[in-house]
Amino acid sequence: MPQLVQPPVLLDLPEPVAERRGVQLRLLRDDLLHPELPGNKWRKLKYNLLEAQHLGHRTLLTFGGAYSNHLAAVATAGRLQGFGTIGVVRGEAASELSPTLQQCQANGMQLRFVGREAYRQRHEAAWVAELLAHLGPAYVVPEGGTNTLALQGCAELITELDAAGEAFDAVAVACGTGGTLAGLLVGLGGQRHAVGVATLKGADFLRRDVNNLTAAAVGQVFSNWHLHTGAHFGGYARFSEPLLAFIYRFYQQYQVVLDPVYTGKLLYGVLQLIEEGYFAAGSTVVAVHTGGLQGWAGFQQRFGVAAPGIV
Repeated sequence: MPQLVQPPVLLDLPEPVAERRGVQLRLLRDDLLHPELPGNKWRKLKYNLLEAQHLGHRTLLTFGGAYSNHLAAVATAGRLQGFGTIGVVRGEAASELSPTLQQCQANGMQLRFVGREAYRQRHEAAWVAELLAHLGPAYVVPEGGTNTLALQGCAELITELDAAGEAFDAVAVACGTGGTLAGLLVGLGGQRHAVGVATLKGADFLRRDVNNLTAAAVGQVFSNWHLHTGAHFGGYARFSEPLLAFIYRFYQQYQVVLDPVYTGKLLYGVLQLIEEGYFAAGSTVVAVHTGGLQGWAGFQQRFGVAAPGIV
């Protein structure tokens, strides 16, 4: 596996609301973990790649939308680790590929577009078996990279913080499929606290999914966590002027780029919780910057919205 950035890089965030509430807010720059595979996507893939190698596979097959961070990560990981990659993409091929899919192709990924109705069968073993019969043998990585092996990789984030002597009371992460949050819970082992900030609307189902993931991984359901559902800004990949204004202000103050799908909502949601008094005075809260910045190219293509530092 490629060498990762060590030790963890943390940035203090002296936000007025945090200082007023007596909370020390810090940002873990996990987006700096690897120069081409930042953040949680690399952590999710690490043990899946080792398993694929162990099983003798030479090709990875996975699923995602046209702007998927996961597809981008699998394509890059395949190039770096010598795997062929196949991306099963939701929807019909557009006349112009998204920047994400263009980059996937540049990294050697074979794209296979399927209609939305067919794509809904991606969790069905028989449908996946038909794909493999047509495309050839491959190690299948689930959409978003979330499985029990992914939890093992995400749990190491906690181990790394502890090994570096970085004390904290709570860790917070953006929550899409729930895999990264579940991995953090495994790493915490029932001690201290975790918060997932849901990036999609109607995310209550994630409570069940996270519990199912930890039960499958370590045979345990944890209670030391909270799902915050008040910072989705209308749904997955939806955004608004207040969210963009927050992201641009954050960049001006800290010279750190957030994205409007995951990390912008994470920091916005954590500040909401601090304002509400969710974290006790004297607490240290570590928010995890999981990367996802490649998605800005798609926002610029679709909406003319540029990343901070470009506008």
